[in-house]
Amino acid sequence: MITSTQNDKVKLVYGLQNRPRARRKERKIVLEGTRLIHDALNQSYQPDFVLYQPEKVDYQLIAQLQAINAALIPVNDEVMRYVSDTQAPQGIVAVFPMPMPKIPQKPRRVLILDSIREPGNMGTILRTAAAAGRDVIILTPDCVDPYNPKVLRSGMGAHFRVPILEAQWFEIKQYCESLEIYLATGNGDLRYDQVDWAIPHAVIIGNEAHGAGTYADEVATRRIFIPMAAQTESLNAAVAAGVILFEAAKLL
Repeated sequence: MITSTQNDKVKLVYGLQNRPRARRKERKIVLEGTRLIHDALNQSYQPDFVLYQPEKVDYQLIAQLQAINAALIPVNDEVMRYVSDTQAPQGIVAVFPMPMPKIPQKPRRVLILDSIREPGNMGTILRTAAAAGRDVIILTPDCVDPYNPKVLRSGMGAHFRVPILEAQWFEIKQYCESLEIYLATGNGDLRYDQVDWAIPHAVIIGNEAHGAGTYADEVATRRIFIPMAAQTESLNAAVAAGVILFEAAKLL
């Protein structure tokens, strides 16, 4: 059992939880809690190692990990609290390789997120996009790290069900050149429920406070809007994404 926060594996987990640069360098992420780890295992991802408290963890998850010969390392309460990103640790964290998704060569249903910076919003949008059948999700450079612990938690396993890419705008433009690109904006000229969602397309959702940026406006081929009651300025980015994506998903 590991009882010291100075243990090398403990320090690695702490760094991955708290430093985006460490995640990029190591190409690894930390999943915390039974649900997230279970989701990753169900998508055939295998952990490098697992830190857990025997008295707190669901025995069925431990059995599932033992069945794939995962490296299971018991730790005490002090260590678990040190590596956990939550106020009430569930007693298990696992280090996984960063997902390397297969990129669709001819996507039909793309979601582009422009400068989404709030982790809870990002995770909720990723979860919504996965549920709504998006082929791929593309993040612009100013977005929050998609492997931030809070994004992973609120994403509820979306990271393992849909490809998530980070790209520059010139790469996005090239990748989506054969698609109709709809920018969600308050001053659009086409209602979201009047779009022909059957054609191959991309949807751009912009920043929570300021909307999409100049590059998004240049790339977009159409601007769509969600009708709202008078004196309502805008919707939360995650809510707007949900409304639009599930309208498009009616054709699934």
